[in-house]
Amino acid sequence: MKNNRFKYTRNPKIDEHPIVDFRQSLRYNAETLPEDHVLYYWTKHKVESSMTYKEFYENVRAFGTALHEAGLTGKPLAIVSESDPCFMTAYYAVITTGGTVVPLDRDISDEETVNFMTLAKVEAVVYGETQNKRMRALSEKLPGVRRFFAAYPDEDEPLPERFEPLSDAIASGKEKLAEGDDFFDTVPQDLEKCCAIIFTSGTTGTSKGVMLCQRNLIASAMDSANVIDQLDENTMLLSVLPMHHTYEITTSQMTGQFFGATIAFNDSIKYFTRNVKKYRPTYMVLVPLFIETMHKKIWEEIRKKGIEKKVRRAMKFSDAMLSIGIDMRKKLFEGILQNFGGRLDAIVCGGAKLNPQCIRDFISFGIEVQEGYGITECSPLLAANPINRNKIGSVGPAVRSVQVRIDKENDGDETGEIVAKGGNVMLGYYENPEATREAFTDDGWFRTGDIGYIDEDGYIYITGRKKNVIILSNGKNVFPEELEEHLAQCPLFAESAVVGRTGEDGEQVITAVIYPDYTLFAGKTDEEIEATLREQLNEINRTLPQYKQMRGLEVRKTEFEKTTSRKIKRYKI
Repeated sequence: MKNNRFKYTRNPKIDEHPIVDFRQSLRYNAETLPEDHVLYYWTKHKVESSMTYKEFYENVRAFGTALHEAGLTGKPLAIVSESDPCFMTAYYAVITTGGTVVPLDRDISDEETVNFMTLAKVEAVVYGETQNKRMRALSEKLPGVRRFFAAYPDEDEPLPERFEPLSDAIASGKEKLAEGDDFFDTVPQDLEKCCAIIFTSGTTGTSKGVMLCQRNLIASAMDSANVIDQLDENTMLLSVLPMHHTYEITTSQMTGQFFGATIAFNDSIKYFTRNVKKYRPTYMVLVPLFIETMHKKIWEEIRKKGIEKKVRRAMKFSDAMLSIGIDMRKKLFEGILQNFGGRLDAIVCGGAKLNPQCIRDFISFGIEVQEGYGITECSPLLAANPINRNKIGSVGPAVRSVQVRIDKENDGDETGEIVAKGGNVMLGYYENPEATREAFTDDGWFRTGDIGYIDEDGYIYITGRKKNVIILSNGKNVFPEELEEHLAQCPLFAESAVVGRTGEDGEQVITAVIYPDYTLFAGKTDEEIEATLREQLNEINRTLPQYKQMRGLEVRKTEFEKTTSRKIKRYKI
C-alpha cells in the first residue's frame, strides 16, 4: 500500500537564515533589515508609533545591559502588560542575558499575581500602562521584587522607591554600551537552561509552572515557519492574542521576527475591525472565538444586503472552479475580502475546537484557515493543517520536529491518549517533580491529556479531553467536546458546554449547559425560552446514539467564565 502520510518539509527560509539563538537572530535582522519596521503600536496617548529592527535590537541590548548593571543578571523577571514593545524587549533581554522570564496574564487576580511571582522568586517586574496603579499597590506584598520597570509611568505621580521608568533603564544601558560594556555581546547562551516559566491558565482550575528553554521556543517557532506559506520582510501580521501565551509568543512574535516580518499590535478588541483594514495583514494567528465572530458578522452583512442566495451561488461556482485548479475567489469575493484589508491569505487557528463551517466558508471566500493544535508544555505547537491541504475536522499532521503517537488502553480501541516527543517539549513543571513524572510516559513521551486518533495520511483528530470524560454507569465514555460540536451548530445557542451531573439515583446525567442568544428571544419569558431550547436539544439528540443523548438542560443568564484564551473554565460550570 502506498504511504500517503503527510510530513512537513523544511522551509527553505530557515536554511537561508538558520536560528542559532535569540541574540544571534536579533543581531542578524538589525544588520540586514535595519530600517525595516518590526512593530507598529499605539502609545500611551493613542498615537500610532513604530520601531525598526535596528531600534528594537538596540533596546533589547540596552535593557539586557541595564539588568546586568542592576545586579539582576540570571534572575527571574515577570512581565505584566498589554501588547506593547516593552513585552518583547523585556522577554528577549532577560533570556539572552541568562535570566528567566515569567510572563503573567494581566487579567488574573491580585492574589494569583502575587502568588505566581512569589513562587517563581521574581526579582524584577516590567509592566505596561494599564498596570500602573495596580503594581504600586501590589509592591507592598512583593518584598522580594527589587525593581519595578514602568513602561508608561503616570506623568502626574512620582514613582515610589524600587520603581523606575523602563525608558530610563534603557537609556542607562545605552550609556554603558557607549562606554564599551560588552556583557550583552559576550554572555554565553545556554539553550538548555530554563529561560521561561509559563503558568498555565487551564480550564480545570489547577495551574502549574511550565519550564521552557531557548531550544524549546526556537523549535516551535521554526515549526511555525514551516506551516506558514508566506513569511518574509513583506509579511504583515496583526497581533491580536494576549502575549503571555506561548501561542502568541512563538507562532506570531518569534516566528515573524525571526524572518523579518512586520507586526502590528491590535490595541483593543473593539478596534479589531479598524486595525485589520488599516494594517492589511497577510496572515493572522487567532483563537476560534475571533474567527466565529468574524464569520457571523460576514453573514449578517450579507443578509442585511439581501444577497445571500447570490453569494451562495458564487461560492458553489467558485468551489467547483477551484477543484479543477482555477482560483477565482479574490475576484468573486473582493468585497468580503476588503473587510480584512484585501491581503489576508491565511489564518492559523488554535486553542479550542473551531466550527467546521467557518473553515469551509472562509476557504470558499479565499482565506485559508489552518486549524492547529498545541499545548503550553510543547511551546506550544504540535500539529497544524498545511495550507491548501486542509482536512476539516482534523488539527493536521504533526509539525516537522515533532513525533506524535496514540497510546491506547486496549488494542481494540479506536482512540487513545495523544503523546508527543520533540525539541519543543518542556523541561518539566517548576518545583513540581511529581507532576513532571506524571506528565511523561515511561519511555519519555509527553502525555497531552487529549484523546484522539491519527488517520492513514498522518492527520490528527481530537475527540476529547481525558480529564473531561463522562463515565456512564454502563462503562461507556462520553467526551463533552464531541457533543459540543453539535450544540455549536444551533444559532439559538450563543455558548454551550456539556457536563456530567449526578442524578437523584446517583447515575451520571449528560447535561447541556446553554447560554442562549437572548437577542433572538425578545419578549419571551424564561419558561418559553427554556421550552424552545429543549426542542432544539431534542432535535440534536435524535441524531445521536441513545447513550450520548443529553437528557439534562441548564439555562444560563450570563456568559460562561473564560480564560484569556477564551476557553470556558469547566471547573466553574
